[in-house]
Amino acid sequence: MKAVHFCVRGRVQGVGYRASFAREAQALQLSGWVRNRSDGSVEAMVRGDPGAIESLAAWARTGPAAARVDALVLTDHSDDGQVGAGFVILPTL
Repeated sequence: MKAVHFCVRGRVQGVGYRASFAREAQALQLSGWVRNRSDGSVEAMVRGDPGAIESLAAWARTGPAAARVDALVLTDHSDDGQVGAGFVILPTL
């Protein structure tokens, strides 16, 4: 298992990015969360198989059709159990 923090910048709010990200993560059997940030970015914490996380990262570089991703920053985290089972969309922070 691996845990990775995602920070996505660009036109990623108001275009269905969070919901699409959650669907992709669920399809890849990953757990974690995704949320909008008040600075206009999207943030996520994802845990699961390293290959599945790489697949999600590849998708995240483009996102849904209406999105424009300018930057994707991935940061490895220890898999300390802070990410629960399933995948959820959290409120904006």
